[in-house]
Amino acid sequence: MSNTENRKDQSVTRIFKAVFPNTTNHYDTLFGGTTLHMMDEAAFICATRFSRKKVVTVSTDKINFTKPIPEGTIVELIARVDKVGRTSCVVRVDIFMEDMYSETREKVVTGFFTFVAVNDEKQPVPII
Repeated sequence: MSNTENRKDQSVTRIFKAVFPNTTNHYDTLFGGTTLHMMDEAAFICATRFSRKKVVTVSTDKINFTKPIPEGTIVELIARVDKVGRTSCVVRVDIFMEDMYSETREKVVTGFFTFVAVNDEKQPVPII
């Protein structure tokens, strides 16, 4: 296994959250902006663990919301490095929704976040 593949495997990031009323919209489902915030945070942690450098989000792409996430569910965010460039990496984040009181689980959101490694002057540097 290459060093890059090994780093990808070691940087997979999993975060669990409960969907509480303070994170929902007027339809009692997880607010889209909150969802994006959680995804960007998971992606940032993953990219940082992968590179062990300062990284900044430079773009998001193809955020697909396939099903609303109701209040009172548990979500798991799984972030993993999908692609690696010279100074950047793309992190895929999947959100799985679980019912709190059964074993029902399904993937409901997928998105891609691009990060660039930067130095103290905010200039791009090699990511690995």
